[in-house]
Amino acid sequence: MGDKIGIMGAGALGCYVGAFLTREGEDVTFLDMWPEHVETMRKKGLRASGSQGDFTVPVKAMHLTDAQKIQDPFDFVFISMKSYDTEWATHFIKRYVKPDGYFVSLQNCWNDPLIGSIVGEDREMGCVASHIEVALWEPGHVNRGGEVGRDHGHVVFRVGEQSGRITNRAKGVAQKLDSIDAAYATDNLWGERWSKLCQNGMGNAISAMSAMGSQDMAQDPRCRLIRIQLAKEGAQVGLAMGLNIVDMNGKPAQMWADADKGDVYEELDDFMSRRGGRVNWLASMAQDVKKGRRSETDLMNGRIAEKGREVGVPTPFHDAIVVAMHGIDDGSIKPSPATVDMILRAAGR
Repeated sequence: MGDKIGIMGAGALGCYVGAFLTREGEDVTFLDMWPEHVETMRKKGLRASGSQGDFTVPVKAMHLTDAQKIQDPFDFVFISMKSYDTEWATHFIKRYVKPDGYFVSLQNCWNDPLIGSIVGEDREMGCVASHIEVALWEPGHVNRGGEVGRDHGHVVFRVGEQSGRITNRAKGVAQKLDSIDAAYATDNLWGERWSKLCQNGMGNAISAMSAMGSQDMAQDPRCRLIRIQLAKEGAQVGLAMGLNIVDMNGKPAQMWADADKGDVYEELDDFMSRRGGRVNWLASMAQDVKKGRRSETDLMNGRIAEKGREVGVPTPFHDAIVVAMHGIDDGSIKPSPATVDMILRAAGR
């Protein structure tokens, strides 16, 4: 008998992972609060398209109101909600997980401690999804960016325990995910998490507030400057916290931390100018803004700024991002390339 797997939050990443696991024969159930999406998956299946091919697979999908019908609890659940929905979603789903089951945070940001505080840190694992571009623009169809059939060139999924131990269950989840893209179990969850937080922090909000895609940002020297400064601040904060930060966007954390050195900045600027990707991809936060959804800024850039205050590292660019994105969220600022100059002015550049 295989594991009975729940996916709490059938957004882009949850759907992408769940579609492949279902195709591999895993017993997967999706739970989501978008009625049209759930009904489309029930009637037509779930389509996954993009760089890993194009297929449609029949899936089990449930509205949250149907969860009370669950008779056989899950062996483990991927929590794949937006970060600001983590607390209630964990409380909601925990009753449908076996007493010896566990919870895997398949999310951006720094949600593992919160989930652990609800279910016990020994029942929670983190799964970092590194450099994966997925989008859910229509119900029942998730798309991954990139050229079809091309090797992505890096390990996407990194599964780790809060304790730092590499356990059989961490290796087991990584093995399942390896059927989708390269995966491993890590003994450095916090270093992996911080690296991903910094990667998200240096790109998501700029794309969201400017409505610029990855290629647009790579070609704009103002965006490159802001993104390098955001990465610099994030790296300096993480290093001050004593974290063993894995490479950020393919470069060592210390290199980003030293970005104010002229030769280092020039190298990073040249590097970022070539990081536009094969398509002009909108970051996940930009997708949220375009759909009229609240952003994760407070739990992304805001978390870096919060930790910066704790360790005494200034974060003027992250501070400016948070203020501007609050304006985007409440509608007082409209997404446009003009916001790039707004950030530069607010950060004193």
